[in-house]
Amino acid sequence: MQEIIDAAPATDWRTLDPANTLYMQLATGRVVIELAPDFAPEHIANIRTLAKEGYWNDLAIIRSQDNYVVQWGDPNSDDAAKKKPLGTAKPKLPVEFERKAKGVPFVRLPDRDGWAPEVGFSGGFPAARDPKANKAWLAHCYGMVGAGRDVAADSSDGSSLYVVTGQSPRMLDRNITLVGRVVQGIELLSILPRGTAALGFYEKPEQHVPIKAITLASEVPEAERAQLQLLRTDSQTFTTLVESRRNRRDEWYKRPSGHIDLCNVPLPVRAAPSATKPAG
Repeated sequence: MQEIIDAAPATDWRTLDPANTLYMQLATGRVVIELAPDFAPEHIANIRTLAKEGYWNDLAIIRSQDNYVVQWGDPNSDDAAKKKPLGTAKPKLPVEFERKAKGVPFVRLPDRDGWAPEVGFSGGFPAARDPKANKAWLAHCYGMVGAGRDVAADSSDGSSLYVVTGQSPRMLDRNITLVGRVVQGIELLSILPRGTAALGFYEKPEQHVPIKAITLASEVPEAERAQLQLLRTDSQTFTTLVESRRNRRDEWYKRPSGHIDLCNVPLPVRAAPSATKPAG
């Protein structure tokens, strides 16, 4: 796989858009999240507002459920007297579990899927669609980020977010709004101690993992941004990569599977090559 990635031409890579990139700063390092405005425009607009106004600064990671998710937000969100104000962000958002499929770029995998008629990638994100119903949606693969909600479908405001850190919980597809995915730093979240309360919530405030800040990359000086590129999922290199994973032909594998699951397709990320070459 690495040989295929190394041989990819420059045109097969895309650079993260600072306006659609979040930086979560923890004591242990930075987590980089790419947002998906094509699938959840109202949520992304609210998330941008919350980030610009410093909503998540000094809040915390409040949940780490084994083989499931890590969640962050306001530990006092259930206490009207103590919870942090949303600022100018909207307190109520529409349901954005899915969108119309027509007009949405989609690179389809030929493999069968138990959760959708068709699966593949849209704009670099793992996605699914139902052509007959004209619906498309993002899939709950490892590293995907969603907006937590209550029982009501429209009870999310984008202030409580989670990331998938376990086996892909695809039963959540079209039940929660997915807003993006972690492209770097997932290991800083996946290794967190598991919460001991119900659903993996931390029982005591001292167990919470402090968040220094969550900011939009566009609000950070260019010299301090993560210079990352992602392999285009509509490129020939990506198609070749998927095929190499579907049928492993290296010596170690004795039985090629002939199949690949959507959430087992790697999405390569690399440091952007330097714009200037050193003299000499």
